[in-house]
Amino acid sequence: MPMTAQPATLPAVGVWLGLLRAMRPKQWVKNVLVGAAPLAAASITQPRVALATLIAFVAFSLAASAGYLFNDVLDVEADRHHPDKQHRPIASGLVSPRVAVGAAALLCVTAVALAALNRSDGLLDVIVVYLALTTAYSAFLKHERVIDLAVVAAGFLLRAMAGGLAAGLPLSRWFLLVAAFGALFLVSGKRYAESLLAGAGSGRTRRSLAGYSPGYLRFVWSVSAGVTIVAYALWAFETSSAQAAVPWQQLSIAPFVIALLRYAVDIDSGRAGAPEQLVLQDRALQALGVIWLVMFSLGAFRV
Repeated sequence: MPMTAQPATLPAVGVWLGLLRAMRPKQWVKNVLVGAAPLAAASITQPRVALATLIAFVAFSLAASAGYLFNDVLDVEADRHHPDKQHRPIASGLVSPRVAVGAAALLCVTAVALAALNRSDGLLDVIVVYLALTTAYSAFLKHERVIDLAVVAAGFLLRAMAGGLAAGLPLSRWFLLVAAFGALFLVSGKRYAESLLAGAGSGRTRRSLAGYSPGYLRFVWSVSAGVTIVAYALWAFETSSAQAAVPWQQLSIAPFVIALLRYAVDIDSGRAGAPEQLVLQDRALQALGVIWLVMFSLGAFRV
């Protein structure tokens, strides 16, 4: 009997699922930061502001996924030497570089179009700058010591700015400092964990790691944590209302500082290589985050 050809459905499904995994949807949680400015302004419940914030979140998620795909295509050889990254869809060969680049281009166009539909020049400018910055980072800036830390931290700062700009809200200088140095704290902590994991072969997995000592990275995340705490305290006092029955925003300094100290323990032990996974696994850190959010929200809405 003649053999009948089997449909190529399963391989095709595998490629699509691999492409989705390469887009790293788990890391979209970082883009929740776009809601920080609308929340601080107690405007996030307004339909217009909520819609603008949602558009900013989706646009940043698409732009970030485009950056991940492009970065993994350029890093494919280095990732194959990494104990964890070798299992990524592009490094493992599940998704071809050609397919990944095509998907990245489509995501870029969609993110820009979505930002343009919001009719906010601020959001469109931020998305374009973010895409340009992440492309330059993937191409060459990630190999430059110190610059690579600053560029990744700038990506978080742009996220923090996006929600406010999309909704036409003013941005506090202290808020921007908290976002900038808080991001530097996370990034330097991530690099510290990666340097401990990679050990002597760190230069093969990420070239810039070879130029950092654990002591230097410890210095960076320590200084960043200090500046973040001071800036947050100043922001909390600036935004607190003298007429409020309870100074919730000032009280929110306590869980904020304790959460940073808790995360610093994870950095020091080398477990902060994947911040999004760490946050999802650390129940105490989650509890501190909820307590902080409740206190900050009560202060923002002048309860």
